[in-house]
Amino acid sequence: MNLSRSIAAPVDDALQAAAAPCEPALARDSRQALSADGPLAAVLPGFRPRQAQQDFAAAVASAFEDRAVLLAEAGTGTGKTFAYLVPALLSGRKTIISTGTRALQDQLYHRDLPRVRDALGTGLRTSLLKGRANYLCRHRLERARGENRFQTPVQADHFQRIVAWGGRTRMGDLAELESLPEDSPLLPLVTSTADNCLGSECPFWGECFVVQARQRAQEADVVVVNHHLLLADLALKQEGFGEILPGAEAFVVDEAHQLPELAAQFFGEGLSARPLVELARDAVSESHGVNGALAALQEPARALEQGTRLLRAAMDVLPARGTRQQLLAAPEVVESLDALGSALLALADALVPLADAAPGLEACLLRARDQRGRLGRWRDLDVAGDADVDVDVDTGSATGGARVPPPVSDDDVRWYELSPRGFRLQRTPLDVSGPLRTHRERSRAAWAFTSATLAVEGRFDHLSTRLGLDDPRLLIVPSPFDWASQALAYLPPDLPEPSSRDYTAAIAAAVRPVLEASGGRAFLLFASHRALREAAEVLRGGPWPLFVQGEAPRHVLLQRFRESGNGVLLGAASFREGVDVAGGALSVVVIDKLPFASPDDPVFEARLEAIRRAGGNPFRDEQVPQAVIALKQGVGRLIRSETDRGVLVLCDPRLLGKGYGRRFLDSLPPFPRTRDVADAVAFFAGD
Repeated sequence: MNLSRSIAAPVDDALQAAAAPCEPALARDSRQALSADGPLAAVLPGFRPRQAQQDFAAAVASAFEDRAVLLAEAGTGTGKTFAYLVPALLSGRKTIISTGTRALQDQLYHRDLPRVRDALGTGLRTSLLKGRANYLCRHRLERARGENRFQTPVQADHFQRIVAWGGRTRMGDLAELESLPEDSPLLPLVTSTADNCLGSECPFWGECFVVQARQRAQEADVVVVNHHLLLADLALKQEGFGEILPGAEAFVVDEAHQLPELAAQFFGEGLSARPLVELARDAVSESHGVNGALAALQEPARALEQGTRLLRAAMDVLPARGTRQQLLAAPEVVESLDALGSALLALADALVPLADAAPGLEACLLRARDQRGRLGRWRDLDVAGDADVDVDVDTGSATGGARVPPPVSDDDVRWYELSPRGFRLQRTPLDVSGPLRTHRERSRAAWAFTSATLAVEGRFDHLSTRLGLDDPRLLIVPSPFDWASQALAYLPPDLPEPSSRDYTAAIAAAVRPVLEASGGRAFLLFASHRALREAAEVLRGGPWPLFVQGEAPRHVLLQRFRESGNGVLLGAASFREGVDVAGGALSVVVIDKLPFASPDDPVFEARLEAIRRAGGNPFRDEQVPQAVIALKQGVGRLIRSETDRGVLVLCDPRLLGKGYGRRFLDSLPPFPRTRDVADAVAFFAGD
């Protein structure tokens, strides 16, 4: 692999002038657009030209020109979003840009993309496309209006707001309803899934927000999606369902470090409690207006819902997560699985003579067969008798039989996971590099994978292997920040081993002087929720308001933290990304332990075993690289702009006490380091 490293310091003008003619025209134009005399500097207030940003934009542009694959790490502060938007807009090629989350997707589409497009003066058409669960389904809304599924007056009030909004919205994007919680139980009632969508049989087909959004995406030059939608599209293509986003000539995958884990979900197959309960309820709901349907379906639907609840109750004897072997070792669970399979078969049999009477009942029949097939494949049982597949290429939903399942492999990991009231049975492929490589090669498009956290010790081997990238172009663009003056890394001495019972209490004592010097303004990141709760108890009652993950919705906690001015935010693994607090509100980041993956993850354990069987070293080849990338994500919360200042507190004594600790330290930005708390306190003396 040929690794090029871009240095943030200015490049000699003569050398750059000599190199410029060697670059493709798009690369030169992209550099110029981001230069001091370019259109972005002329139009955007506060825009600052950065050599690193220009280098990154030129690399993306060159990949576009050559239809090549680029794997690029762009350090925090590089301005990578503008750096890939400029060549995407200047190229004129149909470009798909995929982000890690819906929140980042909205930010990119509604804020960053219009600013760059207007500055460049391009007339390209742009589109925002989300998964169907983000759009109001008029058919489902009308069904819900005729039923009373509301458990509280608050839910009834929220539903009336949805109805009122549904009458005036143009896009149908539920993100427009800011007052609706992200986890609202109303969402399944007013949105569709690939299973319950009626396709062209729907009475609201001509007004469908999902169809309209896809049509806009097909006509646009630049389409902004998220990884879930991108991977759902790839999985559908693998099954021969046709493309949602045809004709793309270039793909930009931001936050690409998330892709392998997400891909494993989409190229696998799952069965969970909620879709089973929804199927039972939908079968009864769709029976209204069809002679004899309610009498035929009420009992098998009730049996399915009851069977789902009984299975969850039987699983109470199990750990929260485990392998199929663990689950099948419990006789009462096996008995409940058998009963669930029988309930699905009984419902399907009851639906067969009714399927032609209404599109909704036909869809329920297909769903019952699909869920039974998933259960059978998870158990390695032969489930015969399901119909062949006929797929609606516009919706991606089956219209004549059960869904084509992802192919079964001997390397698939079958596992389960419990939530407080539900369960999930999952089949996950160990290696997704093959399907990712196949789709990328078939697309014949340019691909740029980027993130601030891709490399381990300056190398991309770990991620490129998992993404199926055989010989990508490689680029590391360091952060332009002045680490020597903006930041300090404090490694507290004399801490006990992380496995020690009093480890969290020792951390709280070690960081308290730093918090006192900074006046709070801190983010404490923990490897487990148990440690998070212990630290919260120790720190509660102090001079700083505490904002603890789990005590309020994520966006509410972050908003309150920003507004407090002196708060202390405590979070676990899911807070490693998305905590973007620039300025003085966040001046300390504390990381309690090296973020090694949980030992109870069946997929991760199977991956380690596969590495061991192949003659590799699981700890060196998988556990450490994955933990390094996770640590870099947490560290990246500290310095978000050229004017930020802060102290990073790395508590884990293994960083200096174990040989592998050097791999972590060498992968981080060049922080000055100290073991003296007085240095950390003095850092804030001038604040």
